[in-house]
Parts: sequence; C-alpha cells; structure tokens
Amino acid sequence: MQNKIRWCFKLKDGLRIFESNERLAKSYLKESKSSLKRAEKNFKDGDLLWATVVIYYAEYYALYSFLQRIGIKCENHFCSILAATHLLGEEKTKIINEHKNKRIDAQYYMKVGKEEEVERMLQEAKTFISEFDNFISNLNEEEIGFYRDNLKKAK
Repeated sequence: MQNKIRWCFKLKDGLRIFESNERLAKSYLKESKSSLKRAEKNFKDGDLLWATVVIYYAEYYALYSFLQRIGIKCENHFCSILAATHLLGEEKTKIINEHKNKRIDAQYYMKVGKEEEVERMLQEAKTFISEFDNFISNLNEEEIGFYRDNLKKAK
C-alpha cells in the first residue's frame, strides 16, 4: 500500500496536503446526505442503474469530507479511497470499494444488480455515511494532526 500512496502523491491530481477545511468538509457531508436521498428516490422510481451510481457518490462525498477535514485534497477516487484505507483501515472502506466496483459495472457495462442487491447497497450506504458523519463530527485537532502526519510519512 505504501508504494501506491507514494504514486498517488506523484499524480498531477493526486494526493496533496493542505490546510484542514472544516467548512468544506461540512459541505461534502451535506452533499453526501443529499445524494443519498437522490439514490433513495432513484431506487423508489425503479432506476437501479442511477441508484447504484448515486449510492457510490454519496459514500464518496462522506469519505472525501474526512479527507477535507484533515487537510487532504485529491481528485483521483482510487487515491482518495486508498488514503482513507491507509489511515482508517480496510474495514472502514470495504463497503465503498465494493460499491465503487458495482458503480463501474452499472455505469460502464450496464451490469446492474437486482432490486434486492441495490436495496442492500442503499442500507449499507446509510450506515457508511452515518458512521463517517459521526466520526468526522468528533475529530479533534490532535487526531487531525495524527492523520496528517501519518500520511506525510507515507509520502
């Protein structure tokens, strides 16, 4: 994982360390919750493809909120998720990785999961977003410094 993180720091739009931005972090969390509502509407309307896509983005915005809160910028989804995995552990990012693959299958290969599967994804997304919201809301400056230092060392 260490080599991949180094690679992400070398990318043009890859990982960058900058000032923590609580306002932007809150905006991403708000967008995460809004996207989750859109995913629920898409699901209720029977649009499983777009429900799948929006579920992933709702989760991604929650994850990116964490990165913004600790002062990490990244325009590459692979690298953003990798950084969060490095800092928080694979268990915290397992669902978003699974849903990223489902989104790619749905969006690019028209392989959409059955209704029950998308409904399960929706429930998992609700839990994922809620957990990130709670986690980010309780971060203190010492923890933010710890995460930033941890990622700097991986550079």
